[in-house]
Amino acid sequence: MLDGPLPEHERLEVLRSCMKDGRITAIPVRRSARLVLLDRVARAFEPGVRYSGDEVNTVLRGFSADVSALRRGLVDEGFMECDRTRYWRCGGTVDL
Repeated sequence: MLDGPLPEHERLEVLRSCMKDGRITAIPVRRSARLVLLDRVARAFEPGVRYSGDEVNTVLRGFSADVSALRRGLVDEGFMECDRTRYWRCGGTVDL
């Protein structure tokens, strides 16, 4: 079975079940649910802005102590890209 995008009510349920007071309490096993969580984290970064590794870590610490797993997830799933010294947001939803 393919793991496609979730409807809005399921997206909200994922965030309710995986976050408390803006902090991540669990990372979903199901990829579609994990993408919802990573999208929420990616929205903390401004599109078009280049961030140092330290700046990325500072933002990610607001979500979880495991910044390495979050950073890796964001890059692996195409929410962020990086070169040797900078990270930038390249995917995810944007608030209008």
